[in-house]
Amino acid sequence: MEQNQDKLKEIISHSKEYGFIFPSSEIYDGLAATYDYGQLGVELKNNIKAYWWKSMVQMHSNIVGLDTSIFMHPTIWEASGHVDAFNDPLIDNKDSKKRYRADVLIEEHLEKIKQKIDKEVTKAKERFGAAFDEDQFRATNPNVLRNAEKILTIENRMRSTLGANDLEGVRQLIIDLEIVCPVSGTKNWTEVRQFNLMFSTEMGSVAGDASTIYLRPETAQGIFVNFLNVQKSGRMKIPFGIAQIGKAFRNEIVARQFIFRMREFEQMEMQFFVQPGEEMKWYDYWKNQRIQWHKNLGLGDNNYRFHDHIKLAHYANAAADIEFNFPMGFKELEGIHSRTDFDLKQHEKFSGKKLQYFDTVLNENYVPFVVETSVGLDRMFLSVLSASFKNEALEDGTSRIVLSIPPALAPYKVAILPLIKKDGLPEKAMEIMKELQFDFSVQYDEKDSIGKRYRRQDAIGTPFAVTIDHQSLEDNMLTIRHRDTMLQERIPIASLAAFLTEKTGWSSLLKNLN
Repeated sequence: MEQNQDKLKEIISHSKEYGFIFPSSEIYDGLAATYDYGQLGVELKNNIKAYWWKSMVQMHSNIVGLDTSIFMHPTIWEASGHVDAFNDPLIDNKDSKKRYRADVLIEEHLEKIKQKIDKEVTKAKERFGAAFDEDQFRATNPNVLRNAEKILTIENRMRSTLGANDLEGVRQLIIDLEIVCPVSGTKNWTEVRQFNLMFSTEMGSVAGDASTIYLRPETAQGIFVNFLNVQKSGRMKIPFGIAQIGKAFRNEIVARQFIFRMREFEQMEMQFFVQPGEEMKWYDYWKNQRIQWHKNLGLGDNNYRFHDHIKLAHYANAAADIEFNFPMGFKELEGIHSRTDFDLKQHEKFSGKKLQYFDTVLNENYVPFVVETSVGLDRMFLSVLSASFKNEALEDGTSRIVLSIPPALAPYKVAILPLIKKDGLPEKAMEIMKELQFDFSVQYDEKDSIGKRYRRQDAIGTPFAVTIDHQSLEDNMLTIRHRDTMLQERIPIASLAAFLTEKTGWSSLLKNLN
Protein backbone atom coordinates (compact mmCIF):
# COMPACT_ATOMS: atom_id res chain seq x y z
CA MET A 1 0.00 0.00 0.00
CA GLU A 2 2.90 2.37 0.79
CA GLN A 3 4.29 1.80 -2.71
CA ASN A 4 0.86 2.65 -4.15
CA GLN A 5 0.68 5.84 -2.05
CA ASP A 6 4.07 6.80 -3.48
CA LYS A 7 2.61 6.27 -6.95
CA LEU A 8 -0.25 8.63 -6.10
CA LYS A 9 2.29 11.27 -5.06
CA GLU A 10 4.13 10.75 -8.36
CA ILE A 11 0.87 11.15 -10.31
CA ILE A 12 0.00 14.37 -8.42
CA SER A 13 3.46 15.80 -9.13
CA HIS A 14 3.37 14.70 -12.78
CA SER A 15 -0.11 16.17 -13.24
CA LYS A 16 1.07 19.60 -12.13
CA GLU A 17 4.40 19.53 -13.99
CA TYR A 18 2.82 18.71 -17.35
CA GLY A 19 -0.39 20.73 -17.12
CA PHE A 20 -3.02 18.13 -16.28
CA ILE A 21 -4.20 19.30 -12.84
CA PHE A 22 -3.26 22.28 -10.65
CA PRO A 23 -4.21 22.96 -7.02
CA SER A 24 -6.99 25.56 -7.11
CA SER A 25 -6.23 29.09 -5.90
CA GLU A 26 -2.60 28.06 -5.44
CA ILE A 27 -1.13 31.60 -5.34
CA TYR A 28 -3.42 32.20 -2.32
CA ASP A 29 -2.17 28.99 -0.65
CA GLY A 30 -4.95 26.92 -2.15
CA LEU A 31 -8.44 25.82 -1.14
CA ALA A 32 -8.83 22.34 0.31
CA ALA A 33 -10.20 19.60 -1.96
CA THR A 34 -10.54 21.83 -5.02
CA TYR A 35 -8.51 21.48 -8.21
CA ASP A 36 -8.24 23.13 -11.62
CA TYR A 37 -7.79 21.14 -14.82
CA GLY A 38 -4.87 22.45 -16.86
CA GLN A 39 -4.36 22.67 -20.60
CA LEU A 40 -3.82 18.92 -21.03
CA GLY A 41 -6.24 17.95 -18.28
CA VAL A 42 -9.15 19.72 -19.90
CA GLU A 43 -8.47 17.90 -23.19
CA LEU A 44 -8.38 14.48 -21.49
CA LYS A 45 -11.47 15.36 -19.46
CA ASN A 46 -13.39 16.43 -22.57
CA ASN A 47 -12.38 13.21 -24.34
CA ILE A 48 -13.64 11.08 -21.43
CA LYS A 49 -16.94 13.00 -21.58
CA ALA A 50 -17.13 12.40 -25.33
CA TYR A 51 -16.48 8.65 -24.90
CA TRP A 52 -19.31 8.44 -22.37
CA TRP A 53 -21.71 10.64 -24.35
CA LYS A 54 -21.12 8.94 -27.69
CA SER A 55 -21.50 5.44 -26.22
CA MET A 56 -24.47 6.35 -24.01
CA VAL A 57 -26.48 8.72 -26.23
CA GLN A 58 -25.20 8.49 -29.79
CA MET A 59 -25.16 4.68 -29.82
CA HIS A 60 -28.56 4.20 -28.13
CA SER A 61 -31.60 5.35 -30.10
CA ASN A 62 -33.74 5.29 -26.95
CA ILE A 63 -31.45 7.51 -24.81
CA VAL A 64 -31.38 11.30 -25.13
CA GLY A 65 -29.43 14.05 -23.41
CA LEU A 66 -30.26 16.88 -21.06
CA ASP A 67 -28.45 19.77 -19.35
CA THR A 68 -30.30 21.08 -16.30
CA SER A 69 -29.71 24.00 -13.98
CA ILE A 70 -27.42 23.77 -10.95
CA PHE A 71 -29.88 25.92 -8.97
CA MET A 72 -33.23 24.20 -8.46
CA HIS A 73 -36.36 24.84 -6.41
CA PRO A 74 -35.49 24.00 -2.77
CA THR A 75 -38.57 21.78 -2.35
CA ILE A 76 -37.00 19.38 -4.87
CA TRP A 77 -34.38 18.47 -2.23
CA GLU A 78 -37.08 17.89 0.39
CA ALA A 79 -38.90 15.57 -2.02
CA SER A 80 -35.72 13.68 -2.91
CA GLY A 81 -34.86 13.12 0.77
CA HIS A 82 -31.63 15.09 0.67
CA VAL A 83 -32.70 17.63 3.30
CA ASP A 84 -33.41 14.91 5.87
CA ALA A 85 -31.30 11.95 4.76
CA PHE A 86 -28.23 13.16 2.84
CA ASN A 87 -25.78 12.62 5.67
CA ASP A 88 -22.41 11.03 6.35
CA PRO A 89 -21.68 9.33 9.71
CA LEU A 90 -18.51 11.04 11.03
CA ILE A 91 -16.20 10.12 13.89
CA ASP A 92 -13.18 11.96 15.32
CA ASN A 93 -10.01 10.62 16.86
CA LYS A 94 -9.35 12.63 20.05
CA ASP A 95 -5.57 12.27 19.83
CA SER A 96 -4.93 13.14 16.17
CA LYS A 97 -7.93 15.52 15.96
CA LYS A 98 -8.61 13.92 12.55
CA ARG A 99 -12.15 13.27 11.33
CA TYR A 100 -13.21 10.16 9.39
CA ARG A 101 -16.30 8.70 7.82
CA ALA A 102 -17.26 5.87 10.17
CA ASP A 103 -18.52 3.62 7.37
CA VAL A 104 -15.28 4.11 5.39
CA LEU A 105 -13.18 3.10 8.40
CA ILE A 106 -15.15 -0.15 8.63
CA GLU A 107 -14.95 -0.74 4.86
CA GLU A 108 -11.17 -0.26 4.94
CA HIS A 109 -10.98 -2.81 7.76
CA LEU A 110 -13.02 -5.23 5.63
CA GLU A 111 -10.67 -4.63 2.71
CA LYS A 112 -7.68 -5.71 4.85
CA ILE A 113 -9.43 -9.00 5.63
CA LYS A 114 -10.21 -9.49 1.92
CA GLN A 115 -6.53 -8.90 1.15
CA LYS A 116 -5.61 -11.66 3.63
CA ILE A 117 -7.87 -14.04 1.70
CA ASP A 118 -6.31 -12.98 -1.62
CA LYS A 119 -2.84 -13.54 -0.14
CA GLU A 120 -3.77 -17.09 0.88
CA VAL A 121 -5.09 -17.76 -2.64
CA THR A 122 -1.95 -16.33 -4.28
CA LYS A 123 0.33 -18.46 -2.08
CA ALA A 124 -1.70 -21.58 -2.91
CA LYS A 125 -1.54 -20.80 -6.65
CA GLU A 126 2.23 -20.60 -6.47
CA ARG A 127 2.40 -23.85 -4.50
CA PHE A 128 0.07 -25.99 -6.65
CA GLY A 129 0.62 -24.42 -10.08
CA ALA A 130 -1.58 -25.57 -12.96
CA ALA A 131 -3.41 -28.10 -10.78
CA PHE A 132 -4.78 -25.35 -8.53
CA ASP A 133 -8.59 -25.13 -8.27
CA GLU A 134 -9.31 -21.66 -6.86
CA ASP A 135 -13.05 -22.17 -6.29
CA GLN A 136 -12.45 -25.37 -4.33
CA PHE A 137 -9.67 -23.72 -2.32
CA ARG A 138 -11.89 -20.79 -1.37
CA ALA A 139 -14.66 -23.19 -0.37
CA THR A 140 -12.52 -25.48 1.80
CA ASN A 141 -9.42 -23.71 3.15
CA PRO A 142 -9.85 -23.09 6.92
CA ASN A 143 -8.08 -19.70 6.92
CA VAL A 144 -10.12 -18.46 3.97
CA LEU A 145 -13.38 -19.70 5.51
CA ARG A 146 -12.55 -18.12 8.88
CA ASN A 147 -11.84 -14.73 7.28
CA ALA A 148 -14.92 -14.99 5.03
CA GLU A 149 -17.03 -15.60 8.15
CA LYS A 150 -15.47 -12.50 9.77
CA ILE A 151 -16.39 -10.42 6.71
CA LEU A 152 -19.98 -11.69 6.74
CA THR A 153 -20.39 -10.96 10.46
CA ILE A 154 -19.00 -7.42 10.12
CA GLU A 155 -21.10 -6.69 7.03
CA ASN A 156 -24.27 -7.86 8.80
CA ARG A 157 -23.57 -5.62 11.81
CA MET A 158 -22.70 -2.72 9.55
CA ARG A 159 -25.89 -3.21 7.54
CA SER A 160 -28.13 -3.35 10.60
CA THR A 161 -26.56 -0.40 12.47
CA LEU A 162 -26.35 1.94 9.49
CA GLY A 163 -29.79 0.89 8.26
CA ALA A 164 -31.32 1.71 11.65
CA ASN A 165 -29.26 4.91 11.98
CA ASP A 166 -27.86 3.38 15.18
CA LEU A 167 -24.83 5.66 15.52
CA GLU A 168 -23.78 4.24 18.89
CA GLY A 169 -23.91 0.77 17.33
CA VAL A 170 -21.63 1.97 14.52
CA ARG A 171 -19.17 3.37 17.09
CA GLN A 172 -19.29 0.12 19.06
CA LEU A 173 -18.49 -1.85 15.91
CA ILE A 174 -15.40 0.33 15.33
CA ILE A 175 -14.32 -0.27 18.94
CA ASP A 176 -15.01 -4.03 18.78
CA LEU A 177 -12.94 -4.32 15.58
CA GLU A 178 -10.12 -2.42 17.35
CA ILE A 179 -9.83 -0.02 14.42
CA VAL A 180 -7.09 2.54 15.05
CA CYS A 181 -6.64 6.05 13.69
CA PRO A 182 -4.24 5.91 10.71
CA VAL A 183 -2.47 9.04 12.01
CA SER A 184 -2.24 8.60 15.80
CA GLY A 185 -2.49 4.80 15.94
CA THR A 186 -4.91 5.08 18.87
CA LYS A 187 -8.50 3.92 19.45
CA ASN A 188 -9.58 7.06 21.30
CA TRP A 189 -12.79 7.76 19.36
CA THR A 190 -15.59 10.29 19.84
CA GLU A 191 -19.25 9.48 19.30
CA VAL A 192 -20.51 9.16 15.70
CA ARG A 193 -22.48 12.13 14.34
CA GLN A 194 -24.45 12.71 11.16
CA PHE A 195 -23.48 15.65 8.95
CA ASN A 196 -25.57 16.94 6.03
CA LEU A 197 -23.53 17.35 2.86
CA MET A 198 -25.51 20.00 0.97
CA PHE A 199 -24.17 23.50 0.36
CA SER A 200 -26.79 26.18 0.94
CA THR A 201 -26.83 29.74 -0.37
CA GLU A 202 -29.23 32.66 -0.72
CA MET A 203 -31.13 33.62 -3.86
CA GLY A 204 -32.29 37.20 -4.31
CA SER A 205 -31.50 40.33 -2.34
CA VAL A 206 -33.12 39.42 0.99
CA ALA A 207 -31.57 36.73 3.18
CA GLY A 208 -33.73 34.33 5.14
CA ASP A 209 -35.35 30.90 5.10
CA ALA A 210 -37.61 31.80 2.18
CA SER A 211 -34.63 32.55 -0.08
CA THR A 212 -32.42 29.60 0.93
CA ILE A 213 -31.53 27.32 -1.97
CA TYR A 214 -28.99 24.56 -2.41
CA LEU A 215 -26.21 23.79 -4.83
CA ARG A 216 -27.32 20.46 -6.29
CA PRO A 217 -25.63 17.47 -4.59
CA GLU A 218 -26.42 15.27 -7.62
CA THR A 219 -27.55 15.74 -11.21
CA ALA A 220 -30.27 13.07 -11.15
CA GLN A 221 -33.09 15.23 -9.79
CA GLY A 222 -32.88 17.58 -12.78
CA ILE A 223 -33.67 14.56 -14.95
CA PHE A 224 -36.60 13.42 -12.81
CA VAL A 225 -38.36 16.78 -12.74
CA ASN A 226 -38.00 16.96 -16.54
CA PHE A 227 -39.18 13.39 -17.12
CA LEU A 228 -42.50 14.37 -18.75
CA ASN A 229 -40.99 17.30 -20.69
CA VAL A 230 -38.51 14.97 -22.39
CA GLN A 231 -40.95 12.08 -22.81
CA LYS A 232 -43.64 14.19 -24.47
CA SER A 233 -41.46 16.49 -26.57
CA GLY A 234 -39.29 13.56 -27.73
CA ARG A 235 -42.23 11.13 -28.11
CA MET A 236 -40.19 8.65 -26.08
CA LYS A 237 -41.50 5.14 -25.46
CA ILE A 238 -40.57 3.12 -22.38
CA PRO A 239 -37.95 1.81 -21.89
CA PHE A 240 -35.93 4.97 -22.51
CA GLY A 241 -33.12 6.89 -20.86
CA ILE A 242 -32.11 10.48 -20.15
CA ALA A 243 -28.38 11.23 -19.86
CA GLN A 244 -26.65 14.24 -18.34
CA ILE A 245 -23.12 15.44 -17.60
CA GLY A 246 -22.87 18.19 -15.02
CA LYS A 247 -21.37 19.64 -11.86
CA ALA A 248 -22.52 18.61 -8.39
CA PHE A 249 -21.48 19.90 -4.97
CA ARG A 250 -21.08 18.14 -1.64
CA ASN A 251 -19.66 19.66 1.51
CA GLU A 252 -17.39 16.70 2.18
CA ILE A 253 -15.80 17.00 5.61
CA VAL A 254 -13.37 14.21 4.81
CA ALA A 255 -12.21 15.26 1.34
CA ARG A 256 -8.87 13.73 0.41
CA GLN A 257 -6.94 11.54 -2.02
CA PHE A 258 -6.39 14.13 -4.75
CA ILE A 259 -9.35 14.37 -7.16
CA PHE A 260 -10.98 11.19 -5.85
CA ARG A 261 -13.17 13.03 -3.34
CA MET A 262 -13.82 16.72 -3.94
CA ARG A 263 -16.42 19.25 -2.90
CA GLU A 264 -17.06 20.32 -6.49
CA PHE A 265 -17.10 17.47 -8.99
CA GLU A 266 -18.66 16.32 -12.22
CA GLN A 267 -21.04 13.42 -12.78
CA MET A 268 -22.02 11.48 -15.89
CA GLU A 269 -25.44 10.03 -15.13
CA MET A 270 -28.14 8.22 -17.04
CA GLN A 271 -31.61 7.50 -15.68
CA PHE A 272 -33.35 4.64 -17.51
CA PHE A 273 -37.14 4.55 -17.18
CA VAL A 274 -38.72 1.10 -17.29
CA GLN A 275 -42.00 -0.69 -16.73
CA PRO A 276 -42.59 -1.64 -13.06
CA GLY A 277 -41.54 -5.24 -12.48
CA GLU A 278 -38.83 -5.11 -15.15
CA GLU A 279 -36.34 -3.08 -13.16
CA MET A 280 -34.13 -6.03 -12.11
CA LYS A 281 -33.78 -7.21 -15.70
CA TRP A 282 -32.55 -3.74 -16.71
CA TYR A 283 -30.45 -3.42 -13.56
CA ASP A 284 -28.51 -6.54 -14.60
CA TYR A 285 -28.36 -5.31 -18.20
CA TRP A 286 -26.80 -1.99 -17.23
CA LYS A 287 -24.36 -3.60 -14.80
CA ASN A 288 -23.04 -5.68 -17.69
CA GLN A 289 -23.04 -2.76 -20.14
CA ARG A 290 -21.17 -0.46 -17.82
CA ILE A 291 -18.41 -2.90 -16.80
CA GLN A 292 -17.81 -3.61 -20.49
CA TRP A 293 -17.58 0.12 -21.18
CA HIS A 294 -14.83 0.45 -18.59
CA LYS A 295 -12.92 -2.66 -19.64
CA ASN A 296 -13.08 -1.55 -23.27
CA LEU A 297 -10.49 1.13 -22.44
CA GLY A 298 -7.85 -1.57 -22.00
CA LEU A 299 -6.70 -0.39 -18.57
CA GLY A 300 -6.66 -3.97 -17.26
CA ASP A 301 -9.70 -6.15 -16.56
CA ASN A 302 -8.29 -7.10 -13.15
CA ASN A 303 -8.49 -3.43 -12.10
CA TYR A 304 -12.31 -3.64 -11.91
CA ARG A 305 -14.68 -5.45 -9.59
CA PHE A 306 -18.30 -5.22 -8.47
CA HIS A 307 -19.23 -4.43 -4.90
CA ASP A 308 -22.84 -4.81 -3.76
CA HIS A 309 -23.97 -2.13 -1.32
CA ILE A 310 -24.18 -3.17 2.31
CA LYS A 311 -26.54 -0.31 3.15
CA LEU A 312 -29.04 0.62 0.44
CA ALA A 313 -29.97 4.25 -0.10
CA HIS A 314 -33.52 5.20 0.90
CA TYR A 315 -34.62 5.15 -2.76
CA ALA A 316 -33.04 1.85 -3.89
CA ASN A 317 -34.03 -1.82 -3.96
CA ALA A 318 -30.67 -2.90 -5.46
CA ALA A 319 -27.32 -1.16 -5.78
CA ALA A 320 -23.78 -2.06 -6.80
CA ASP A 321 -20.56 -0.18 -7.37
CA ILE A 322 -17.99 -0.77 -10.05
CA GLU A 323 -14.78 -0.38 -8.08
CA PHE A 324 -11.41 0.45 -9.63
CA ASN A 325 -7.98 -0.39 -8.27
CA PHE A 326 -6.75 3.14 -7.63
CA PRO A 327 -3.34 3.74 -6.01
CA MET A 328 -5.33 3.94 -2.73
CA GLY A 329 -6.83 0.48 -3.34
CA PHE A 330 -10.20 -0.59 -4.74
CA LYS A 331 -12.63 2.33 -4.51
CA GLU A 332 -15.97 3.27 -6.05
CA LEU A 333 -15.81 4.48 -9.64
CA GLU A 334 -19.42 4.07 -10.79
CA GLY A 335 -22.72 3.23 -9.16
CA ILE A 336 -25.58 1.26 -10.71
CA HIS A 337 -28.83 1.60 -8.76
CA SER A 338 -32.37 0.38 -9.07
CA ARG A 339 -34.13 3.49 -7.75
CA THR A 340 -37.69 2.02 -7.96
CA ASP A 341 -40.40 4.66 -8.49
CA PHE A 342 -39.32 6.59 -5.40
CA ASP A 343 -38.16 9.81 -7.07
CA LEU A 344 -41.06 10.33 -9.47
CA LYS A 345 -43.64 9.51 -6.78
CA GLN A 346 -41.98 11.91 -4.32
CA HIS A 347 -42.05 14.69 -6.90
CA GLU A 348 -45.72 13.90 -7.63
CA LYS A 349 -46.45 14.22 -3.91
CA PHE A 350 -44.52 17.45 -3.32
CA SER A 351 -45.43 19.23 -6.58
CA GLY A 352 -49.02 18.07 -6.89
CA LYS A 353 -48.36 17.25 -10.58
CA LYS A 354 -48.77 13.81 -12.15
CA LEU A 355 -45.57 12.26 -13.47
CA GLN A 356 -46.99 9.19 -15.16
CA TYR A 357 -46.49 7.45 -18.48
CA PHE A 358 -49.35 6.18 -20.59
CA ASP A 359 -48.39 2.78 -21.93
CA THR A 360 -50.23 2.23 -25.23
CA VAL A 361 -49.42 -1.48 -25.21
CA LEU A 362 -50.84 -2.09 -21.73
CA ASN A 363 -53.42 0.69 -22.14
CA GLU A 364 -52.73 2.06 -18.67
CA ASN A 365 -50.95 4.86 -16.82
CA TYR A 366 -48.13 4.13 -14.38
CA VAL A 367 -45.18 5.76 -12.67
CA PRO A 368 -42.08 4.21 -14.25
CA PHE A 369 -39.32 2.54 -12.26
CA VAL A 370 -35.78 3.84 -12.77
CA VAL A 371 -32.38 2.20 -13.18
CA GLU A 372 -29.50 4.64 -12.77
CA THR A 373 -25.88 4.54 -13.86
CA SER A 374 -23.72 7.27 -12.34
CA VAL A 375 -19.98 7.61 -12.88
CA GLY A 376 -17.76 10.33 -11.42
CA LEU A 377 -15.93 12.11 -14.24
CA ASP A 378 -13.08 13.17 -11.96
CA ARG A 379 -12.70 9.60 -10.71
CA MET A 380 -12.71 8.37 -14.31
CA PHE A 381 -9.93 10.87 -15.01
CA LEU A 382 -7.92 9.53 -12.06
CA SER A 383 -8.50 5.91 -13.11
CA VAL A 384 -7.17 6.63 -16.62
CA LEU A 385 -4.22 8.59 -15.28
CA SER A 386 -3.23 6.07 -12.60
CA ALA A 387 -3.53 3.01 -14.86
CA SER A 388 -1.65 4.76 -17.67
CA PHE A 389 1.22 6.16 -15.59
CA LYS A 390 4.35 4.02 -15.99
CA ASN A 391 7.98 4.53 -15.05
CA GLU A 392 9.72 2.18 -17.50
CA ALA A 393 13.27 0.88 -17.40
CA LEU A 394 14.64 0.63 -20.94
CA GLU A 395 17.07 -1.85 -22.46
CA ASP A 396 19.81 0.77 -22.83
CA GLY A 397 19.85 1.37 -19.07
CA THR A 398 17.86 4.60 -19.18
CA SER A 399 14.25 5.06 -18.10
CA ARG A 400 11.22 7.00 -19.25
CA ILE A 401 7.89 8.12 -17.81
CA VAL A 402 5.06 7.29 -20.18
CA LEU A 403 1.30 7.79 -20.00
CA SER A 404 -0.17 4.94 -22.02
CA ILE A 405 -3.54 6.71 -22.31
CA PRO A 406 -5.98 5.01 -24.70
CA PRO A 407 -5.30 6.82 -28.02
CA ALA A 408 -8.88 8.07 -28.51
CA LEU A 409 -8.72 9.75 -25.08
CA ALA A 410 -5.20 11.22 -25.39
CA PRO A 411 -5.01 15.04 -25.18
CA TYR A 412 -2.92 15.14 -28.37
CA LYS A 413 -3.22 12.43 -31.00
CA VAL A 414 0.04 13.21 -32.76
CA ALA A 415 3.12 15.37 -32.35
CA ILE A 416 4.70 16.93 -35.44
CA LEU A 417 8.48 17.16 -35.07
CA PRO A 418 10.84 18.63 -37.69
CA LEU A 419 14.21 16.93 -37.28
CA ILE A 420 16.02 20.30 -37.20
CA LYS A 421 14.93 23.97 -37.24
CA LYS A 422 16.17 24.80 -40.74
CA ASP A 423 16.45 23.62 -44.34
CA GLY A 424 12.70 23.92 -44.92
CA LEU A 425 11.81 21.17 -42.40
CA PRO A 426 9.77 23.42 -40.05
CA GLU A 427 7.80 24.75 -43.02
CA LYS A 428 6.99 21.23 -44.21
CA ALA A 429 6.04 20.20 -40.67
CA MET A 430 3.71 23.20 -40.28
CA GLU A 431 2.09 22.39 -43.60
CA ILE A 432 1.33 18.84 -42.39
CA MET A 433 0.06 20.13 -39.04
CA LYS A 434 -2.37 22.58 -40.65
CA GLU A 435 -3.89 19.78 -42.72
CA LEU A 436 -4.38 17.58 -39.66
CA GLN A 437 -5.79 20.24 -37.34
CA PHE A 438 -9.26 20.00 -38.85
CA ASP A 439 -9.73 16.47 -37.52
CA PHE A 440 -7.12 15.87 -34.82
CA SER A 441 -5.60 17.56 -31.80
CA VAL A 442 -1.99 18.11 -32.85
CA GLN A 443 1.10 19.46 -31.09
CA TYR A 444 4.06 21.03 -32.89
CA ASP A 445 7.48 20.89 -31.20
CA GLU A 446 10.86 21.90 -32.61
CA LYS A 447 12.81 22.60 -29.39
CA ASP A 448 15.65 20.31 -28.14
CA SER A 449 16.94 17.05 -29.55
CA ILE A 450 14.52 14.60 -31.14
CA GLY A 451 15.09 12.19 -28.23
CA LYS A 452 14.08 14.77 -25.63
CA ARG A 453 11.01 15.66 -27.67
CA TYR A 454 9.98 11.99 -27.80
CA ARG A 455 10.28 11.81 -24.01
CA ARG A 456 8.09 14.89 -23.57
CA GLN A 457 5.39 13.37 -25.76
CA ASP A 458 5.63 10.06 -23.87
CA ALA A 459 5.12 11.95 -20.60
CA ILE A 460 1.89 13.60 -21.80
CA GLY A 461 0.50 10.47 -23.44
CA THR A 462 0.70 11.40 -27.14
CA PRO A 463 0.26 8.04 -28.93
CA PHE A 464 2.18 8.97 -32.10
CA ALA A 465 5.01 11.31 -33.01
CA VAL A 466 6.00 11.98 -36.62
CA THR A 467 9.40 13.25 -37.67
CA ILE A 468 9.99 15.20 -40.86
CA ASP A 469 13.58 14.89 -42.12
CA HIS A 470 15.49 15.91 -45.25
CA GLN A 471 14.40 12.72 -47.01
CA SER A 472 10.75 13.76 -46.44
CA LEU A 473 11.25 16.74 -48.73
CA GLU A 474 12.29 14.39 -51.51
CA ASP A 475 10.03 11.34 -51.17
CA ASN A 476 7.04 12.76 -49.16
CA MET A 477 7.51 10.06 -46.52
CA LEU A 478 7.82 10.58 -42.78
CA THR A 479 8.84 8.54 -39.75
CA ILE A 480 6.07 7.71 -37.30
CA ARG A 481 6.95 6.56 -33.78
CA HIS A 482 4.61 4.49 -31.62
CA ARG A 483 4.47 5.66 -27.99
CA ASP A 484 3.96 2.31 -26.31
CA THR A 485 6.49 0.22 -28.25
CA MET A 486 8.81 3.07 -29.36
CA LEU A 487 8.97 1.31 -32.75
CA GLN A 488 9.34 3.52 -35.82
CA GLU A 489 8.16 3.11 -39.39
CA ARG A 490 8.15 5.13 -42.61
CA ILE A 491 4.78 5.94 -44.16
CA PRO A 492 3.67 8.33 -46.92
CA ILE A 493 2.64 11.78 -45.72
CA ALA A 494 -0.56 11.32 -47.71
CA SER A 495 -1.46 8.25 -45.57
CA LEU A 496 -0.99 9.96 -42.19
CA ALA A 497 -4.57 11.20 -41.74
CA ALA A 498 -6.05 7.77 -42.55
CA PHE A 499 -3.53 6.13 -40.20
CA LEU A 500 -4.49 8.45 -37.33
CA THR A 501 -8.21 7.98 -37.98
CA GLU A 502 -7.82 4.22 -37.75
CA LYS A 503 -5.66 4.29 -34.62
CA THR A 504 -7.05 7.24 -32.64
CA GLY A 505 -10.55 7.93 -34.01
CA TRP A 506 -13.69 7.32 -31.96
CA SER A 507 -14.66 4.30 -34.04
CA SER A 508 -11.44 2.59 -32.88
CA LEU A 509 -12.81 2.69 -29.33
CA LEU A 510 -16.58 2.51 -29.84
CA LYS A 511 -16.82 -0.35 -32.35
CA ASN A 512 -16.01 -2.90 -29.65
CA LEU A 513 -19.13 -1.88 -27.71
CA ASN A 514 -21.58 -3.05 -30.37
